[in-house]
Amino acid sequence: MTPITLITDFGTGSHYVAAMKGVILSLCPQATIVDIAHDVPPQDVRRAALLLDDVADWFPAETIHLVVIDPGVGTDRAIVYAQIGQQHFLAPDNGLLSRLAARKPPTKLLQLSEPAYWLPQVSTTFHGRDIMAPVAARLAMGLDPDRLGPPLERLLTLDWPLPRESQARVDGVVIEVDAFGNLITNITADMLCGRPTDRRACIVCNIYETWGIYHAYAEQAGGTLVALIGSGGRLELAIVGDSAARRLGVGVGTPVTLAWEGKEE
Repeated sequence: MTPITLITDFGTGSHYVAAMKGVILSLCPQATIVDIAHDVPPQDVRRAALLLDDVADWFPAETIHLVVIDPGVGTDRAIVYAQIGQQHFLAPDNGLLSRLAARKPPTKLLQLSEPAYWLPQVSTTFHGRDIMAPVAARLAMGLDPDRLGPPLERLLTLDWPLPRESQARVDGVVIEVDAFGNLITNITADMLCGRPTDRRACIVCNIYETWGIYHAYAEQAGGTLVALIGSGGRLELAIVGDSAARRLGVGVGTPVTLAWEGKEE
């Protein structure tokens, strides 16, 4: 059975999550439901968009991803179905899919407008349960997505900061703080190709600096600020055995510069 994944900001013990699962299982008892995360910070569309972009490609073809971070619930904002690669996505059109779609443009984009596939009664405050959950269940049972509504020309996009590169440096920014307090930047591993990663590389974050890019956290002593390429292929900064965000007092939006000793601008 096609997996259905869930990402919400409802909280890990929320009855809202249980209600969505109940709707899915009532319509499709054999559904496989995978909880990706329910602890996205409330209404943090950017955090959810990054999370979805990080994990979606690891799921099998035909997976249905249901994402509900929806500050505009009950307004005229659209709810969309998107096919991106070989996977399916249901989400409010508020930028949730924009990070993923920037890498892989959707091959099909529809606005959910056909109430025949929703619950009979739709609350103005819980479209995740009353619209998106039943649609996800019906897609898992083989519903043709083209029946969900008319084509949508484009997704609403968010402004994602891009690094600035020169021969001597890359200027980026912290885009995420993970559960360990590590600072994830928008500087990618590809930007290091052909460039030194030893102690000729200096990484500066706010007023703090460290030299060299390592392969593992434990290559440095406890309490040390260390730079490395994380599992998502991005440069990150960590305090070995502690939270870099807390210890350094920095977070999302903090500038990060990677510079090479002896290089000219």
